[in-house]
Amino acid sequence: MEYNTSLPRLIIPEYGRNIQKMIDFAITVADREERNKVARAIIDVMGQLNPHLRDVTDFKHKLWDHLFIISDFKLDVDSPYPKPTPETFQTKPELLTYPSNDIRYKHYGKTVERIIEKAKEYPEGDERNALVEQIANLMKRSYLNWNRDSVSDDVILNQLEELSKGQLKLSENSLLRSTQTFVQRNNNSNNNQHRGDRDKKRNNGGGKQHNNNNPHRHKNNNQNFKRKPF
Repeated sequence: MEYNTSLPRLIIPEYGRNIQKMIDFAITVADREERNKVARAIIDVMGQLNPHLRDVTDFKHKLWDHLFIISDFKLDVDSPYPKPTPETFQTKPELLTYPSNDIRYKHYGKTVERIIEKAKEYPEGDERNALVEQIANLMKRSYLNWNRDSVSDDVILNQLEELSKGQLKLSENSLLRSTQTFVQRNNNSNNNQHRGDRDKKRNNGGGKQHNNNNPHRHKNNNQNFKRKPF
């Protein structure tokens, strides 16, 4: 009896041992034309065993690559695609470069800093003033989302001036939204979320249900009634 532990290792287990035996047989075929026919037949069987590969772009190319990999690159046939080499799969991928820029204030994030840099390119005028006012309100909202405390406008303006290196300032007639506005908006959002959770729980039967068929639900009012003698 043969055991898998005593058999050669499967190079790609998804195709099974029979496919590997077919490929080993194809390597031993001496006639090149006959070997090409055997290889194409094996490709058809591999495609039938893995129908999910049909959804992959250029799945035939993948099957031919798997054919050469299972043969340990020993199969010499005419492939419609470039024959891979062992070095192709042994090459290490290039390291990805990650941004290493430091964020001055974590609660504002990198996006606010990029918006500030873009706003600095705007010419002086109403459009730039409106953009600066929106940035200041965004900073105030971000501050409250992280800190959950009230914040004065002076703190936001000072940090805006610091991040813009003194190039962005609010006009004298500009006013930031009040802290209460952001807090009330957050509270309304949380209340709506809790209300939606309660409605969902009620619709899913999460609440307590009374069983009208429970014989012990209604007590007999006459249980403690003493019968009067005649």
